Amino acid sequence: MFGRVVTLALLASTAQAEEIGDVERGAKVYHTCTSCHQIGYGAKHRVGPHLNGIFGRAAGEFSQEYKYSKGLLREGAAGLVWDLTTLDAYIENPKALVSDTRMNFRGIKEPEKRADLLAYLRTFSDDPSNIPEAQPTGVPKEVELPLEILAIVGDPEYGEYLASECSSCHQQSGADDGIPSITQWPEEDFVVAMHAYKRKIRPHPVMQMMAGRLSDEEIAALAAYFKSVE
Repeated sequence: MFGRVVTLALLASTAQAEEIGDVERGAKVYHTCTSCHQIGYGAKHRVGPHLNGIFGRAAGEFSQEYKYSKGLLREGAAGLVWDLTTLDAYIENPKALVSDTRMNFRGIKEPEKRADLLAYLRTFSDDPSNIPEAQPTGVPKEVELPLEILAIVGDPEYGEYLASECSSCHQQSGADDGIPSITQWPEEDFVVAMHAYKRKIRPHPVMQMMAGRLSDEEIAALAAYFKSVE
């Protein structure tokens, strides 16, 4: 009986999503979100909060678990709820809806892409998002690192010394002027990304060169430093 309820709930959610846009295309658009947000079974807060159950959620709802910007908490207290209209506006231009949000993302200007992304997100809202039997949708890591590399404890003071070259492009304030912010990244995410550049899995020649000059300990130090930057 429970399995039937799960199936019906998932089918209902998918049908509602398809009324917004194309779910499969939306899954591809969602790849632009994966550096900050997780979704699906087992999703956790990372750089940004997880997106399970986003439809109908009040802005700043996880304030006991996740550190939101003051602006988002203010809007949540004023009654901002994430629905089709508010999510569409936020995805189009986050800072136009919440001027002092920390979400450093230029937005998706194409209405069709936003509709497809919202259709994809919709499949993880309401009951299906919390059903253990729902299939996980996490994107696999770009590179699987040995545990001994992930276990290296970085020295944030040394990382600050090394960060001068990074800060010539990445703004420590967290601002995003075409170059993604790397402040407050979870350390493991930072380490995985840098090793992906080092192994030339991520296709950016400058970053490949920069990462190629760094030792495992130096990458860990940078990760520890940027995680601590307020």
